[in-house]
Amino acid sequence: MAFIGYHASHEQLAPSALLEAVIAAERVGFDGAFSADHLAPWTPRQGHSGNTIAWLGAALASTRFPIGSVSTPGQLYHPVVSAQAIATLAEMFPGRYFAALGSGELLNEHVTGAAWPAKDERTARLGECVEVMRALLAGERVDHDGRIRVHEARLWSLPTGPATLMATAASPETARWAAGWADGLVTVGTSRDQVAEIVDAYLDAGGLGPTCLQVHIALAGSREEAAALVRDQWLHGVVTPPEAWDIAQPEDFAARAGDPSDAELAEHVIVGLDSPSGIADLADRLAELVETGFDRLYIHEISQDQRAFLGARAGALLGALRERLGAGTHEPRIHRDTETYPPTT
Repeated sequence: MAFIGYHASHEQLAPSALLEAVIAAERVGFDGAFSADHLAPWTPRQGHSGNTIAWLGAALASTRFPIGSVSTPGQLYHPVVSAQAIATLAEMFPGRYFAALGSGELLNEHVTGAAWPAKDERTARLGECVEVMRALLAGERVDHDGRIRVHEARLWSLPTGPATLMATAASPETARWAAGWADGLVTVGTSRDQVAEIVDAYLDAGGLGPTCLQVHIALAGSREEAAALVRDQWLHGVVTPPEAWDIAQPEDFAARAGDPSDAELAEHVIVGLDSPSGIADLADRLAELVETGFDRLYIHEISQDQRAFLGARAGALLGALRERLGAGTHEPRIHRDTETYPPTT
């Protein structure tokens, strides 16, 4: 069956409430979860941003399904620190944790006081971090002197199998570059052409492992209610890369977003109605995106009231999606370091 995961949004819920939500997500039938490591929310209205690494230990211990997270080594986190956290989670929960590595956003990284590099430089820095982290996770002692510096580092507690390092990509260029090192791809979007271009770039360049798509949705009783939810919680969605990478404060995101129309906001969040026909239409739209070439779908319902979503609404949507996706689109290619990438059940 197709893999349908739950996105756990640290920017919108307190860590304790998010832990409750991810437990409920497994109970209602999601196949796994995904989260992003943020130091600040996108806008003040979201109001939260717990530490993902700390939260993951509790989340993985409280569930049985796989959970991944975005990790951005290089500035806020030294790659040795990132590699140690990944190794610890992978050792405690074999086959259940994966990291998706990205080059970061100023929103989370500016607090170090270091200069914020251009995108090309951040990508090159991430490449060096990947090299260092792969060596550490293989048990090697590492010295490195480049965009990042490492002095005689070694990890002493290692997982029994290879840790999974996927890549995040918001453009075909990044996806194509990541195909050379990643164990899978994670991207986000609501446009069929946009996400198809990114996944095609990754696969055409020889990318391995699962291809994962995150989609933001707003599910409500009426279109007016859903539009109000998007405006309240996902106003910043109209601020897209590359601009979104270079904004430092939640207040700046809100100011830059301004007062977009409902139609503009709907380009970044798929609005669905909580009715049989509305759920069917939403499932059609999501299935159409997945069928461009993705192995996994991670659904992010943007309401802060996750108890309302993780009940009848989520159950109905999961049922409709499984009817449409069946056995999925294609078999993911093998893991970069083993005959099969870590299991997802």
